[in-house]
Amino acid sequence: MFAIEVRDHVMIAHSLPRPVFGPAQGLHGATYVVDAAFFTADVDEDGLAVDIGAATSVLAEVLKPLNYQNLDTLALFKGKVTTTEVVARHIFDALAEAVKEKRLGPGSHRIRRLKVTLHESHAARGWYEAEL
Repeated sequence: MFAIEVRDHVMIAHSLPRPVFGPAQGLHGATYVVDAAFFTADVDEDGLAVDIGAATSVLAEVLKPLNYQNLDTLALFKGKVTTTEVVARHIFDALAEAVKEKRLGPGSHRIRRLKVTLHESHAARGWYEAEL
């Protein structure tokens, strides 16, 4: 498999209102460094798996509605605990939709797998990945 991975970041606030989360039950902020990997079985006639510029732009578009937001107040997360894993899945789903809509250029149809990694800190990260 070939892959192109691009990176951006998003600043959010949220709470994790369950006892298992200890002090993170209260409202707090986080800056996630977000990596999105796009996997293809082959490259095109130009030697590209995925256009890096298109991947970078699409990731920025997907993150924009989350940036500087309190996730607790967003309808799209209503009834969900916004753990790193849940937020990674949300970003994955939005990127998968962009692939389906061919927003990653003419090679969109060749993308077979996505992986979205959220780095909480230098010591912890979580991700969601799956076949498309």
